[in-house]
Amino acid sequence: MAQLLLYEHGISREELGNSIKAGRVLVLLEGDTLVGWLRYNLFWDNTPFLNMLYVLEPYRGKGYGTMLVGHWEAEMAAGGYGRVLTSTLSNELAQHFYRKHGYEDCGALKLPKEPLEILFRKDFPAIMNKRQDRVGV
Repeated sequence: MAQLLLYEHGISREELGNSIKAGRVLVLLEGDTLVGWLRYNLFWDNTPFLNMLYVLEPYRGKGYGTMLVGHWEAEMAAGGYGRVLTSTLSNELAQHFYRKHGYEDCGALKLPKEPLEILFRKDFPAIMNKRQDRVGV
């Protein structure tokens, strides 16, 4: 956690500790060196929402972000989740990353004095179909 605290400024130390204890932080290391991390939570208490994906500058463009997201998606699918969500600001390049990886725009949020926040979703159809079968939809 000490290495994460040097870079993770979007969350309090206490809440980061809670997220780690809940197993909602994936850390990617190269040896003992922090490469990047992914932090998520549950939106509506039932849908995984990727809150933070960050790869340190020297490691960008080398597939580490794809690796982290792919691992997370596989974990979420294995856990029976049929959909994941994330967002990014409209002035950030991350929107192109998510679209390239199969995420679709699904909404937006505009806060005062902030760029537009674009919401993205990615569905796992096989899992969604199983869930619908269970509830008779």
